[in-house]
Amino acid sequence: MRIDIISVVPALMQSFFEHSICKRASQAGLVSIHLHDLHDYSSKKFRQVDDYPFGGGAGMVIAVEPLSTCLDLLLAERTYEDIIFLTPDGQTFQQGLANQLSLSENLLFICGHYKGIDERIREKYVTREISIGDYVLSGGEIAAAVCADAIIRLIPGAIGDESSALTDSFQDGLLAPPVYTRPASFQGMDVPEVLLSGHEKKIEAWRHEQSVKRTQERRPDLLQ
Repeated sequence: MRIDIISVVPALMQSFFEHSICKRASQAGLVSIHLHDLHDYSSKKFRQVDDYPFGGGAGMVIAVEPLSTCLDLLLAERTYEDIIFLTPDGQTFQQGLANQLSLSENLLFICGHYKGIDERIREKYVTREISIGDYVLSGGEIAAAVCADAIIRLIPGAIGDESSALTDSFQDGLLAPPVYTRPASFQGMDVPEVLLSGHEKKIEAWRHEQSVKRTQERRPDLLQ
């Protein structure tokens, strides 16, 4: 998989992709991540990429020309299954969407900044708009990192035990059950006996029961 990310401040994401699962997946050749500094595509003297909004109002808007130039150059090299704009008014990012996007070969993310991007970019290029929650960030870089991480860890081979990703919260519409490790007894608190029994079917039944219970308590909306 190849992931391209267009940003006004790509340095914000460099460290993120140089560690943990994203780094290992990249070193293994499972994913290649390319960060593009939008300033490099500006024709302005001081590499300016923003301008005042028509109609007035507070804030600045990412201009159409540098973003269009960058997109055209990338699109001339390859076809993307999705060109994704990270924006608060986009589709809420969920596990099912991460699963779907993990099957892609080429993804392109556009990070918003300031008051957003020129609407004509959204109309001409963007195929999907994603939000990671009902709040506003300083830019789309954090959102792009969140989405990329959720997608990359699903690529076969990205994590040591591939079945681990399939038992994460939300994969079956439920929250994950409680988990325990050694020691079996800690400060008077004991691991449930069923987990020590070695009885696989009973353990799976217990985990499912706990998942349903936890979902009912914490995210009843998921059961609807």
